Amino acid sequence: MSAATSSVELPTWLASGYALVLLLVAYGIDLLARRAHTANDQHQTRGFVYHEDHDAWLCPEDQWLWPQSFDPENRLMRYRGSPSVCNSCPVKDSCTSTDDGRELGRPVDAWPSSESARFHRGIACAVHVLAVVFPVVTTFTVEHWASQVILLSTALLVTIGGLPLWSHLRNSPVAPEGVLFRSLDENLQEREQVVQTLRRRRTTYASDRRSDADAPGAPVDLVLGQTRYASQRREAQENA
Repeated sequence: MSAATSSVELPTWLASGYALVLLLVAYGIDLLARRAHTANDQHQTRGFVYHEDHDAWLCPEDQWLWPQSFDPENRLMRYRGSPSVCNSCPVKDSCTSTDDGRELGRPVDAWPSSESARFHRGIACAVHVLAVVFPVVTTFTVEHWASQVILLSTALLVTIGGLPLWSHLRNSPVAPEGVLFRSLDENLQEREQVVQTLRRRRTTYASDRRSDADAPGAPVDLVLGQTRYASQRREAQENA
């Protein structure tokens, strides 16, 4: 046994160690990419709480964002608040710059679900392939059978160790039922139509253009069914 061990060439240990390092690098790439995507999703939905029982998001102002459509290309469910509610929200300027309501997205598949996530997973899988190929190729450069056994065993070990990186090939994508399928371009076009519709509904009256607000027949503010926002309730409680 000692004779077989002593006859193992140096390239065998170098190739085996390099393969194991590449396997760790592949997992490191996937882990860092997952953390980056998770941090980005948390930043996009900061202050919003997803309620699975309603399949809707609740914003910091206690208003709901309901599902609008499903993007089959990006595997993303899109949620949007009511334009009339969002446009009159006291914190709209710090929430969204659009007039068609705040929109959020939620991946429906497990990681990696988005196109960018699959790109980073692909890089990790490519590194894993190199980790397997490197010791296999090295077997053709060594002469002793012990070296070849070690290299092939390392290749087998690295292959098994990297199988979880290929799990996305086995996962069946989720197909939501009862929702409208709409691509990103179609979603942007629909949002633009919503904005145009809201602008056409804004009617201007002669009394609104009068400089003298106390003129006879001047409009009187009448609020019916006003939406209550969380920030307004907190302000009322502080002033009480």
